[in-house]
Amino acid sequence: MENMVNVYLFGKKYEVPADLTIMRAMEYAGYQLVRGCGCRNGFCGACATIYRIAGDRDLKTCLACQTKVEEGMYVATLPFFPLVKQVYDIEKIPATQQVMMQLYPEIYACIGCNACTKNCTQDLNVMQYIAYAQRGEFEKCAEESFDCVMCGVCSTRCPAGISHPQVAMLARRINGKYLAPKTAHLEERVQEIRSGTFTDLIEALMGKPVEEMKELYNNRDIEK
Repeated sequence: MENMVNVYLFGKKYEVPADLTIMRAMEYAGYQLVRGCGCRNGFCGACATIYRIAGDRDLKTCLACQTKVEEGMYVATLPFFPLVKQVYDIEKIPATQQVMMQLYPEIYACIGCNACTKNCTQDLNVMQYIAYAQRGEFEKCAEESFDCVMCGVCSTRCPAGISHPQVAMLARRINGKYLAPKTAHLEERVQEIRSGTFTDLIEALMGKPVEEMKELYNNRDIEK
């Protein structure tokens, strides 16, 4: 076979096609993936991975479903990372800066090293949205962190021990619950769906090919 590369999966050497993603290369090598995999399109954040290329001292992070293998790549996946996940009742917490101080005080120990941003698999400005959270600017934090997939890679390199994805999730929940304008038409549509008005339409959509679904989504009418 042409265009083969040598990679090291969990310390063992394999020769795999160069056009495979890390996840596909692991399956090619004989690994059966039952954990640390999900959507396979970069949206679930389950396949957080660290790797190093032979001869390069930098330790890099990625999602295994998005990143292609390289010659001399040493790979180790991260099945989970122990993020701090505080328990709270969104109906009772205040939409003020104090809630961050109470639930995630470690964000105020941020030293501005920017390691979180440099390692984000979605290229988000993580340090910036943490700064917004520190100031209680939940709308800005929610917007800046909107594409977070909760993979936790940012937190693996944080010297302050900040659980960035959980901080961002709290900000988005506060924004959605208390700050974002209400959309009456959306609430009406939810009630219509619950009543069964769109059951046939939803079932028809679910039966369509993925590419047709994408086309419908990309060309939908967007409310201003």
